[in-house]
Amino acid sequence: QVQLVESGGGLVQPGGSLRLSCAASGFTFSSKPMSWYRQAPGKERELVATITSAGGITTYADSVKGRFTISRDNGKNTVYLQMNSLKPEDTAIYYCKAKSGPYEWWGQGTQVTVSS
Repeated sequence: QVQLVESGGGLVQPGGSLRLSCAASGFTFSSKPMSWYRQAPGKERELVATITSAGGITTYADSVKGRFTISRDNGKNTVYLQMNSLKPEDTAIYYCKAKSGPYEWWGQGTQVTVSS
């Protein structure tokens, strides 16, 4: 049974930092690319960052480039999202996603709120 469990969200002031984690189980984590998405109230879910299975290639949405860093630890079956210089517009529920062929698995999400 595939499980993705996000953690690390919370309330942070503008300019602050958070590190999100997504612990995976039930599949061969080290062979799958992983992604972080976010969904703000009233908006569609959007792709934030992706990392290849070995971690050698990462891609980012333009809105987070230079501020967010995706990484993974295949020994711990965990993918991370380091978020720096946070802005109010980063407020959203953040989800991690795994994909294998036609199948996709999502976590339950973790809330990030950026506000003074």
